Amino acid sequence: MKTANDTFLISFLQRFDQHPFDVKLHGKTHHIGKGNPAFVVDFREGIESKELLTSTSLALGEAYMKRTMEIEGDLFFALDHFLGQMGQFSTDYGKLKKLLFSSQSKKNQEKEVTSHYDIGNEFYSLWLDETMSYSCGYFKNETSTLYEAQCDKVERILKKLYLKSDMELLDIGCGWGYLLIRAAKEYGVKAHGITLSKEQKKEFEKQIEAEGLTGRVTVELMDYRELEKSGRTFDRVVSVGMLEHVGRPNYELFIKNVNAVLKPEGLFLLHYISALKEYPGDPWIKKYIFPGGMIPSLREMLHIMAEYNFYTLDVESLRRHYYRTLRCWEENFTKHRKEIEIRMGGEFTRMWELYLAACAATFHNGIIDLDQILISKGVNNDLPMTRWY
Repeated sequence: MKTANDTFLISFLQRFDQHPFDVKLHGKTHHIGKGNPAFVVDFREGIESKELLTSTSLALGEAYMKRTMEIEGDLFFALDHFLGQMGQFSTDYGKLKKLLFSSQSKKNQEKEVTSHYDIGNEFYSLWLDETMSYSCGYFKNETSTLYEAQCDKVERILKKLYLKSDMELLDIGCGWGYLLIRAAKEYGVKAHGITLSKEQKKEFEKQIEAEGLTGRVTVELMDYRELEKSGRTFDRVVSVGMLEHVGRPNYELFIKNVNAVLKPEGLFLLHYISALKEYPGDPWIKKYIFPGGMIPSLREMLHIMAEYNFYTLDVESLRRHYYRTLRCWEENFTKHRKEIEIRMGGEFTRMWELYLAACAATFHNGIIDLDQILISKGVNNDLPMTRWY
């Protein structure tokens, strides 16, 4: 029997009419948009109107996770068409205040970060490439594999940093350490990484020993806020995919700590997911994937850097590279889906396949971007005048 909530759900979905699709609900099929349906959304259960209005993202995301909603057809294809209309989503910021604006304390942010990265190295190894790089690759060629793209990404970053033998390099949020190991092996630098993830640190230490780099490459559990009082200084600083965990109120604190450890004329490369404008983030992503995550805009980061006499040498957008990276991850995830479901459970598996496909769609639609910024602390006249990398 048709209910008021069913009527509201169909009416609500009519706003997403840029691309035609069908909706199945309680045995009836409803057509949205004009033309042949590109995919079908099958609701096994209805959704309360208040849930859709509080957060469209949460309501639909949770329905998919719990199998009360299925997509007939390719999940990415459906999301690519649907998420291009995110302006039609409803978000009640008042009701979602605690979720969208969580505590920026050191203790809480450590808890939020480790909730994502300490899921288990075995899980990530199933769908990342051999370098265990969990960030945007750089696809130099149409035929590049994910592994080649991640190797080329690291090579490009190291070239931008203009490294020389015995320089000291700091990686803030070093992950599993591939970038620092390559920097030490290929450029002869002394490399140091900091992370909040015990799982990543444990694996990184194994790699340091296996590569014979003990004493040349080091890693420690450290919050970026402790850098200023560490007393250490570095010729180069890099941070890849970590700024998204800092939170808008702490962006300046992050740059302040980089400034404290970067030597005069030193180079800093910042690689992070960005947005065109400032916004508090997606409720579903914040609840299930990246608690406390916040995407900075390019303009707000450049504004802060100017206050610390940081000169911007180059800004590169890698948006389409991240789209392609995510599609590769999604493909790898699908190949190991049965194994992941046995290990992690059905709801977790659907949550992550939704996350990977949705992120690919948001990059493809330009909702989010990836900026790689090269900065010098003060004026550096010793660098090549051209883009040497």
